[in-house]
Amino acid sequence: MAEKKATAKKATETKVAAAKKTTVKKAAAPKAAAKAVLAINAENVGFKAGDVYQALAAAGKALTVKEIAKAAKISEEETLLGLGWLFKEGKLANDGEKVTLA
Repeated sequence: MAEKKATAKKATETKVAAAKKTTVKKAAAPKAAAKAVLAINAENVGFKAGDVYQALAAAGKALTVKEIAKAAKISEEETLLGLGWLFKEGKLANDGEKVTLA
């Protein structure tokens, strides 16, 4: 009877270990495909421009693209889209390597 319990316990441990290995493999896969597709349309770019504007207004000083992206919590690509929109509207000024509100 003790042997049967020990065998059953080992089988259970093996199944749990196999499940953990499978879970780890599945969890790693989405990270590789984490790069989301950026929808480029007037509405989305307008929202990103708003995020960029708010980040610059909150900072109150000139920021680099990387700093704006971090402050706005958006990607650098989205930041560049927003900057383009705001430059076109004349709301931004270039300060060397940095951007500031006009």
